Amino acid sequence: MLEQYLPFVGLIIFGNIENLVLSSQGVVAGVNPIKLGIASILAVSMWLIVGTFGTQILIDYSAFIECIGGLAIVILGAQAMITSIRGE
Repeated sequence: MLEQYLPFVGLIIFGNIENLVLSSQGVVAGVNPIKLGIASILAVSMWLIVGTFGTQILIDYSAFIECIGGLAIVILGAQAMITSIRGE
């Protein structure tokens, strides 16, 4: 069963790192940690469902999806770090 997810391992790892970066940015900004935790759990659950069914449907496009997802992670990570450095 896990073989179908192997093309997405890099995206899964870096996506989780990105979630940590965005969560820490929310904590630094003074967001209520309980609301942030609930929102994070809902978002992760939603992406789990979308990813599970999407993987089965779009496995032929895994290289393209991983490339676009990786680019999105890099852009969001850079944005989060720049915002944190500026102190906003």
